[in-house]
Amino acid sequence: MTQQKGKVYLVGAGPGDIAYLTVKANHLLGAAQVLVYDALVDEQLLQCVSSDCLKLDVGKRGGKPSTPQTEINNLLVKFCQEGALVVRLKSGDPFIFGRCTSEIEALKAAGCEFEVVPGISSAIAAPLLAGIPLTDPVMSRCFAVLTAHEPEVLDWEALSRLDTLVILMGGKNLADIVHELLRRERSHLTPIAIIRWAGTPSQQIWTGQLGDILEQTAGLSLSPVVIVIGEVVGLRKYLQPEKIFPENSTTPMSSNQPLTGKTILVTRSSGQSSQFSDRLTTLGATVIEMPALEIAPPSSWEELDQAIANLSHFDWLILTSTNGVDYFFERLHNQGKDTRALAGLKIAVVGEKTSQSLKQRGIQADFIPPNFVADSLVEHFPESLLNQKILFPRVESGGREILVKELSAKGAEIIEVAAYQSCCPTSIPPAAELALKNHTIDIITFASSKTVQFFHQLVDNIFPHNIPNTLAGICIASIGPQTSKTCHTLLGRVDIEAEEYTLDGLTQAIINWALKP
Repeated sequence: MTQQKGKVYLVGAGPGDIAYLTVKANHLLGAAQVLVYDALVDEQLLQCVSSDCLKLDVGKRGGKPSTPQTEINNLLVKFCQEGALVVRLKSGDPFIFGRCTSEIEALKAAGCEFEVVPGISSAIAAPLLAGIPLTDPVMSRCFAVLTAHEPEVLDWEALSRLDTLVILMGGKNLADIVHELLRRERSHLTPIAIIRWAGTPSQQIWTGQLGDILEQTAGLSLSPVVIVIGEVVGLRKYLQPEKIFPENSTTPMSSNQPLTGKTILVTRSSGQSSQFSDRLTTLGATVIEMPALEIAPPSSWEELDQAIANLSHFDWLILTSTNGVDYFFERLHNQGKDTRALAGLKIAVVGEKTSQSLKQRGIQADFIPPNFVADSLVEHFPESLLNQKILFPRVESGGREILVKELSAKGAEIIEVAAYQSCCPTSIPPAAELALKNHTIDIITFASSKTVQFFHQLVDNIFPHNIPNTLAGICIASIGPQTSKTCHTLLGRVDIEAEEYTLDGLTQAIINWALKP
């Protein structure tokens, strides 16, 4: 049998935030069997790979132990020859100070197939995100990009005559850079900007002049930074949105947002939309996603199929989740039926998202209880439940027992059928595990009791019998009473509970908590 042929992709990760990752890079991360990544790669990108992808951190950071380049070369060759799809993920663009030459030479010498995938370089992105154009018809007809890792080897005589300089890896050598330019008659009034952690919620910017920038940044850790020197730096005040970047501010770029500086772990279903995470990110938060449950078909379709075949025998259909909606209608269509089969059947839903999911199928629910909770459905049901026959497609095991009990107590006949099942994932994404270990999380969000249960199971596997210490100092945020009850049982507490039991309500509750004095 012929062995599968491997291939190595040398991929640019962009300046930092996952939002600036290219579409092709994102696709390759999802397909990667082996990921070999650098130190400056955003941890969020590690969530793009599959759970069974081998992840190898080979990053180089100044002053810290690093993987020798020859060892990196050998890793790429080894896994490629074993038939793997290998992604060599580099910050920025692979061909801009990306040490690609050595790796490509090693791959070619070994006969390995490879491809280079461009990324957005911080040399271009950082000035743009700081509101600094690198060219201007009057102030800058050219610019040069350079690394100041070894300033002594650069031609400062030539560089000092260029309109604009963009300098990478120059934080530790800022004093040398300033000295070299001033001694070659570059004016001490020349504008300069220093941009740290460009393209992330932690972005910070200092602006000044060659004559005073050292005084401004004395004692600060300037890594990783992009330095821009030239008259175009002065255009920043005119080209950026108002009130986004205060002049000479050492606060993050999102400092006007309520969740700036907060790291939020979002537990959710695998494959679930990331709209909630995106909303938190726009509010300034750093978001780490942790799939805490997986949705799958039930172990048998028999009961649901039988119920669908006898829909005319039911008075009501109750749907309490988007998963219930999706799987019910998928099976309805599988049986050769459409929404006309629901004629004469009234539908009640629990939850705003459930209602929206139903509307997307062209169906308006007959009853949506206030407060978006199951208890409210029973309390406010629009007619007598006596002798009502109700079909309830639900998760195969666990959840909504109280709803069934209370409906039955009111005289209804409840037919429960398994429409899907929820399972615990087999592992925690590396970024989430690292953040839990390093105690860098401020808030954990839970949108269902199941996510709490499976989160507890996953974390207990990593930190056996040590969950209280693991979660010490972390704010636990719940979407509603039932989820809060499970948090109290398994995690010992709840710090935030949404007043409106929706993701928007949870978002607002988190904002209110963050803005408390």
